[in-house]
Amino acid sequence: MKDGKKFGFTTSILHSDRQKPIEHGSLHKPIHTSVAYGYRDARELAAVFQGKQPGYRYGRQGNPTVTALEDKITRMEDGMATLCFATGMAAIGAIVQGLLRAGDHVVSSSFLFGNTNSLWQTVQAQGMPVSFVDATDAANVEQAITPATRMVFVETIANPRTQVADLARIGALCKARGILYVVDNTMTSPYLFRPKSVDASLVVNALTKAIAGHGNALGGSLTDTGLFDWTRFPNIAETYKRFAPPQWGMAQLRAKALRDFGASLGPEAAHHIAVGSETMALRIERESASALALATMLSADPRVAAVHYPGLASHPQHRIASDLFKACGGLFSFELQDGIDCFDYLNRLQLAIPASNLGDTRTLVIPVAHTIFFEMGAERRASMGIAESLIRVSVGIEDTADLLADFSQALAA
Repeated sequence: MKDGKKFGFTTSILHSDRQKPIEHGSLHKPIHTSVAYGYRDARELAAVFQGKQPGYRYGRQGNPTVTALEDKITRMEDGMATLCFATGMAAIGAIVQGLLRAGDHVVSSSFLFGNTNSLWQTVQAQGMPVSFVDATDAANVEQAITPATRMVFVETIANPRTQVADLARIGALCKARGILYVVDNTMTSPYLFRPKSVDASLVVNALTKAIAGHGNALGGSLTDTGLFDWTRFPNIAETYKRFAPPQWGMAQLRAKALRDFGASLGPEAAHHIAVGSETMALRIERESASALALATMLSADPRVAAVHYPGLASHPQHRIASDLFKACGGLFSFELQDGIDCFDYLNRLQLAIPASNLGDTRTLVIPVAHTIFFEMGAERRASMGIAESLIRVSVGIEDTADLLADFSQALAA
């Protein structure tokens, strides 16, 4: 990767560590476990603390191994800068902690990961109202905006019912209004979609999922795409305005959400995620192909009441997904006909594992209403279209034929 030549997605990830000096010629950035960084000259230490020169202060605010991962993710998302956090939820919470104030209004898609929905309930209790809307139509978002609206939040593909947000039109709306547009890219991944293409301001990735891909590390990230005009955002403290305006958001997030809140990613996890990311494109291509094959097979079976996957022509947002995404990923969900017990069905599967993660190399299944969405209650589940028999599937990299046979035999029994 010399002379500034632009390479493909996987090539860039594989060789990104070596774009900066790397110790002892290592191919991977080594794991740096120290939490403190010493300087020979005390003035140099002060300059680092004051932001006058680059360097590390304390492990909570930065680490060389984590920085190497942040550089990879910035490259993946074609962004300006990235911050990594201990989990995907910490990344979303960092936005609230670092950028919002009491009285600020948030417009959020009503089709959300259960823990994100729970976070917004907490945010409302702390004096920041949240309006939940059907984000598959930008008109609903526009109708909910008030003079106090500081942020619009959507997922690319909703977990678990796979609704696809009206991403491009919402982006145009936020750009025109000067509203921070936050897109959770976890279900698609930077390989299948770059939210920057729809004018996203900040991009969330739960690194645990597709990017790490092996179910062995927790992590989350926020990427600033460089498109948002931070001079229009009223909540930037004066102390961070000493930087160039494009850097204001990340400077405040690093201080308020890492230094103060402390939701930092550890170097060991960062190393696992960085290594896992190298095979992301290969894994996602297999997972997407198998998910489409499984969804197609199940949708043709009379014992299945419904299949929710944007890759199917029957999906309400199939056209949006086809226009924006390289493929539709490895997550889908389906409902069984009345009289077929979802627990009995899951127990008959021989390969798919009942578990709550996503984006693993192994296929994972979970009865949604009885587990990850149980706490929100039947009424809220119904408003989100989550049936009591809904099964979420996160497709792994097993041979497609083996997965088809497994899901089929469980129905036949």
